[in-house]
Amino acid sequence: MPVVTLVVAAGPGFPQGSPDRRYELSVVLTPGGQLDPEAWAADPTPWPARRIWPGAPSREGDVQFDADTGCWSVRLAPAPGEATEAAAQAQLMNTGQLRPGEYVTIREPDGSEFSYRVVAVA
Repeated sequence: MPVVTLVVAAGPGFPQGSPDRRYELSVVLTPGGQLDPEAWAADPTPWPARRIWPGAPSREGDVQFDADTGCWSVRLAPAPGEATEAAAQAQLMNTGQLRPGEYVTIREPDGSEFSYRVVAVA
């Protein structure tokens, strides 16, 4: 399963981006380079994801798909000290082709939005 690496291209506090802030998503892509909802639904194993931000432990999670809305998200495990009742969700928006050089907007659990650039699909 390929790993898609996304780095912050721009967002609140980072108008020039931040290559140290990234997501790594293990996903199945269609031949056109898009997230594959059929493969996600058929896979009994969650697709792993990780958010890496400097100065904080990486946040492990998994990729989620809502068939009713057609929306993708990353469900993040609670950080140390966070309540464990509900996992935080980072919503993936504008998820066209996930190929190097393309962009994705991610709405973080606190509501802030960042533009991420795809830097690798390996």
